[in-house]
Amino acid sequence: TTEEQLLFARNVAQARSLSRLYLVGAIVLAVGLFFGLWWILVSGGDEAPWLPAGLAASVVLLVALSAREVVMRRAWTRYLLENGISPNRPSRSSQRSRSQKKGFSASLHSAALRAIQKQSSAADRPGSTPEMHLDVAQLCHDYLASTDEAIRSGSHGSEKGIALRASQERVRSLHRHHLLTWARGQSQLLTHEAQQRARTFDKIETATRALDCLDSALRIYPDEVELSESRVAIEEFIASVKVAHWVELAERSAFKGQYRRAIDRYRDALFYLNQDVVKADVRTAGTQKIEREIEKLKGRLRSGNGAHQRKPDGSGPDSD
Repeated sequence: TTEEQLLFARNVAQARSLSRLYLVGAIVLAVGLFFGLWWILVSGGDEAPWLPAGLAASVVLLVALSAREVVMRRAWTRYLLENGISPNRPSRSSQRSRSQKKGFSASLHSAALRAIQKQSSAADRPGSTPEMHLDVAQLCHDYLASTDEAIRSGSHGSEKGIALRASQERVRSLHRHHLLTWARGQSQLLTHEAQQRARTFDKIETATRALDCLDSALRIYPDEVELSESRVAIEEFIASVKVAHWVELAERSAFKGQYRRAIDRYRDALFYLNQDVVKADVRTAGTQKIEREIEKLKGRLRSGNGAHQRKPDGSGPDSD
């Protein structure tokens, strides 16, 4: 009633005024104690009197504030019990705000689901980019995380909970579709870009980014066969780039007459060619070709060493 509300407001105001007086008294007592101890310590010849004086004043002030908190809590609890109010019982305003929060969260989930369906339709249109599919997949992930938390907290009734779980199934299906579409499209774009790059480092770095796209999707959907096959194809492309790089370096060294260096670089090419990601027929054909080049270079080395050894023997009679 109105009289009870006025009485309650009067008691609260009185308690606040007493609390302020108590707080002011505690501060005055702590300050007085600080200066009193400081004067005593200065008179006794202490070199740092402010330290023990400040420590003592701080302890007094802390104890006073703690006592004030305890007294105020006990007085408030006693007041509630005297007026027949349970301290742990939620008020009407809190119950009303909780019901409003339930309705608010339910409307948010409905709006989020509509936004996901709208962006999903836009991403599936011809001419869309892989980033659009990634945005939808991220929205689906956020929606699933939010609804999982709402279901665990029990903020929805049984009927709304069933509807929420049904919407989760639809969103999970959309998440899978758009994440896999993004991984396929983005990896294809990056692989094509890697093939157009001129430098070996740029080719490998761009192809590695394509692998990262596939790996991010495979961590969530590891049984997706198409993505696994695409990953193997990109790994084979990276290995072929490395083999071609070392073969080119070996050919340059052989052209300059640096046969030993050329042989070492051909062997580096063989190392990358014999990796498991390379197909067996490609590995066999490439290995045979490189080994033939190595044998040619070894023959040139032997013939060059033999010529150097015969030259001193043949120069003696001509000099006579």
